[in-house]
Amino acid sequence: MTQDEAVQRWRKSAEENLQVARDLMKLKHYDWALFMGQLALEKLLKGLVIKVTDDAPPYIHDLVKLAIAARLSLDNEKREDFSQVSKFNIRARYEEDKYELYKKATPEFTRGWMQKIEEYGLWIQKHY
Repeated sequence: MTQDEAVQRWRKSAEENLQVARDLMKLKHYDWALFMGQLALEKLLKGLVIKVTDDAPPYIHDLVKLAIAARLSLDNEKREDFSQVSKFNIRARYEEDKYELYKKATPEFTRGWMQKIEEYGLWIQKHY
């Protein structure tokens, strides 16, 4: 697989995950919408890592570390937001944390974070 093919696979998968997140919002599965939103950003960043480094992305879920690996400059707000969104991945994976995310994921909370996820997705794609 070429570098460009690998990058395009990550981008396509990210867009599919983002669409699933939107669909989950409509179904009121807010915690899982946040999980899929995080996964979409993670995949966009991993594709960008490949594009800018020509190396395989690291096997991590931390958006801050992935952004750094992709050579993106994060201001304090982006760093804090990426750190928070990274937690949506971890909390949805472990039963003891899953309930905490479920309680937090009100419609308003989720709409706010999904809006940010959408905006950050566009921001990441501008760097491709």
